[in-house]
Amino acid sequence: MACLAEVGYAGTTSAAVADRAGFSRGAQLHHFGSRDQLVVAAVEHLAHLRLGAVREQLSQLGAKGDAMPAGPEAALGLLAEALSGPLYAASLELWVAARADPTLREELVPAEDRVNAELAEICRTYVTDDPVEIRLTLDLLLGRGVSGLLIPHQRAHEIEALSAWTRRLTGHPRG
Repeated sequence: MACLAEVGYAGTTSAAVADRAGFSRGAQLHHFGSRDQLVVAAVEHLAHLRLGAVREQLSQLGAKGDAMPAGPEAALGLLAEALSGPLYAASLELWVAARADPTLREELVPAEDRVNAELAEICRTYVTDDPVEIRLTLDLLLGRGVSGLLIPHQRAHEIEALSAWTRRLTGHPRG
């Protein structure tokens, strides 16, 4: 992940990853047959860890027995945080590279489908159960993650945007 974040997909070689991880090239090849398999597995694994942490935080925010243990705004904030920063940038590196690399795309699409299913389930549980609103919510969060890569969002603007989206989801256009 450090390689992807620091030097991008093109600079992330199998040898560089093995060296940083303290593994021999043979050990790395034993577990991952190609660089594409290695980087996709790393990104997917870390995405699942981050989303697991989001679920844990959300479950701790609400009272037991509540239909939605934490409110939509709390969930949106935690998801926005998970879909930003270095891990998100590394994921985008792979998305851009996969656009022109069919072998990488073959590895990446199923992993992204699994991560997107987990994101959708978190939205369904904590934000909305409407399928269109789930897709729009994820599009909003993913887009905000992209727009914040070059110039980080001001915290006040982030809160304002997520609050506005929450009001729309809950049927309160002003509040």
